[in-house]
Amino acid sequence: MFLISLTNVLLMLAYIVPSFLLCKAKKVTAEHLPTLSTILLYVCSPCLTFVSVTALEFSKQNLINLGLFFLVTLVLQAAVMAVIFLIFRKKYEESKYRIFTMGTVMGNVGFFGLPVIRALFPDSPEVMTYSAAFVVSMNVLVYTVGVFCLTRDKKYMSIKPALLNPTTIGFAVALPFFVTGATAYLPEIVNNAITFVGNMSTPLCMFILGIRLASVSFKKLFARPFVYLTCLSKLLIFPIVSYAAVYFLPLPLTFKASVLILSATPCANIILSLAEIHKSETELSANCVLVSTLLCFLTIPLLTLLV
Repeated sequence: MFLISLTNVLLMLAYIVPSFLLCKAKKVTAEHLPTLSTILLYVCSPCLTFVSVTALEFSKQNLINLGLFFLVTLVLQAAVMAVIFLIFRKKYEESKYRIFTMGTVMGNVGFFGLPVIRALFPDSPEVMTYSAAFVVSMNVLVYTVGVFCLTRDKKYMSIKPALLNPTTIGFAVALPFFVTGATAYLPEIVNNAITFVGNMSTPLCMFILGIRLASVSFKKLFARPFVYLTCLSKLLIFPIVSYAAVYFLPLPLTFKASVLILSATPCANIILSLAEIHKSETELSANCVLVSTLLCFLTIPLLTLLV
């Protein structure tokens, strides 16, 4: 598992190189990022979610495991955020501690985690479904507690965007196909098209990160100690705590391994997007996303040794 995860993580990091070089060569600029991010969010992400959910053959047990994975990851993320809040509540006036709270639990589960967990368990399609469930549980927190962490204003907390976003809608659309097996009746050309677009998610996500990496100062990127604290918390502490929480439960190996590996993914791009929207610690958010992505080639393979 160590070599499989290391190879796949390095492959995904290699996707950063083309866009990084193109940006340095002035062929693309950071001004292109909103367009690319919109395509990723509104087109590729729902297709990836649809493919992930419908890849699994329906059974009562699979449906139960899917719902349980959603609940487990939701509770784990919420509990860790609550603990961090209790520890740093007296310092919450400083926005960096609120970014730390989000960065510790909210990871690039779909675009980064899915390819890794799928490579580790190629004969277990349920891991793809677990990834989709994790993304949905994260979105519930992103648009409620996450936005509150950034703004400290309850008016921005809303369940509507948590439920009505492209990924969650894609999940809701996919569920009836999963339960009824109706995917088999879709024309092959339609299935192929959805799969192709969904598979674009990871390369496109990494292309975006490559442009961001080329657009920041390397001196500033690696100069803030707080970034390393966030990365340590996200890449090692949170996944180990999450794995420990489910390790002794009577659950399938793929369930436990998915909790571990998906929890170990780098900080989610959505943290930076929300920071930019609400104009709060955008530089720190960008640094956490980029540095955690660059460092995960060390941590994810090491964590697979626990499985």
